[in-house]
Amino acid sequence: QVQLVESGGGLVQFGGSLRLSCAASGIIVSIYTMGWYRQAPGKQRELVALIFSGGSTNYADSVKGRFTISRDNAKNTVYLQMDSLKPEDTAVYYCNVRVSTNNYWGQGTQVTVSS
Repeated sequence: QVQLVESGGGLVQFGGSLRLSCAASGIIVSIYTMGWYRQAPGKQRELVALIFSGGSTNYADSVKGRFTISRDNAKNTVYLQMDSLKPEDTAVYYCNVRVSTNNYWGQGTQVTVSS
């Protein structure tokens, strides 16, 4: 059974930083593509960042240079380091993995950036 548990969200001021964590069970994060997505109120869920099994990464244009996705294989955890946060980064952030034809999501963690 695949489970993804996010943590690390909160309230931060403009220009601040947060680190989100996604602890996985039922899968080995290093052999799957792991992703972070976000959904702001009234908007569709959007891709933020991906980390592939080989370690390469991909980012949405809106977060390039500010966010960094990484993983700790020993802890089976994926991280999203978010720096230089802006009010438009306010959203619920979700961890994601696709295993075969199944798409798994965590429960989400709220990030709020005040101006």
